[in-house]
Amino acid sequence: MTIVDSHCHLDDARFAEDLDAVLERAAAAGVSRILTIGTGDGPPEIDRAVRLAERYEHVYASVGVHPQDASKFTPRTLDDLRALVGHEKVIAFGEIGLDYHYDSSSGAAPRETQREVFVEQLMLAREAGLPITIHTRDAWDDTMAMLREHWSGVAVMHCFTGDPAQAREALDLGYYLSYGGVLTFKTAEQVRESARITPSDRLLVETDAPYLAPIPYRGKRNEPAMMVETARRLAEVRETTVEEIASITTANFERLCFNARLPR
Repeated sequence: MTIVDSHCHLDDARFAEDLDAVLERAAAAGVSRILTIGTGDGPPEIDRAVRLAERYEHVYASVGVHPQDASKFTPRTLDDLRALVGHEKVIAFGEIGLDYHYDSSSGAAPRETQREVFVEQLMLAREAGLPITIHTRDAWDDTMAMLREHWSGVAVMHCFTGDPAQAREALDLGYYLSYGGVLTFKTAEQVRESARITPSDRLLVETDAPYLAPIPYRGKRNEPAMMVETARRLAEVRETTVEEIASITTANFERLCFNARLPR
């Protein structure tokens, strides 16, 4: 079995001491390709994922500014992103979107700033011809409204934790739903129902490592090798085999406009 981790954060400091070992465990578990997300700690340093992708043949990168870092976005950031999207290992734009979980008094970017930066990045992703990976937390309605207004391309709803109605709303727009460790949590029945109704050709899996480790690793540092547990639970939910989940999600990943930049 081979499978793709469609969203993780290999540049996180928690991987600094043992990244090679993490990637070895991933390979042993059948993880053949990894998309590491390029938001890092926000501007001005937004190329860490690209530099990692340069070091490892099976690792690819996205670029973008996370909504929590929107206050750090400057005209220079836009120039830097425009330079990075042409890199041969960059195959997606993100994670971008809206995050209303924290308010500005706790240091989060103001909502209006987040919306402005979201639109700027949607325009650049369209210019670059890249699919986008969306982060939305406590901001579903605004996120979907902005996507309807400003985006007509391919999108992935990263770490999807919505209910079936939200799943159908995203699916109706042609988007992909990516499921992570939350799918395995005891309280995640709504998420499992969303996963059950997601068409096979819109399904992805991810770790979001080092965050959100699946059962039985919950509370520990997540890593790509652990995605197999999410794939197993997803197979149970959809009444199929883990090998079929791996095959379907890998094919979907390659079709998501990543194909043109993947070696054959």
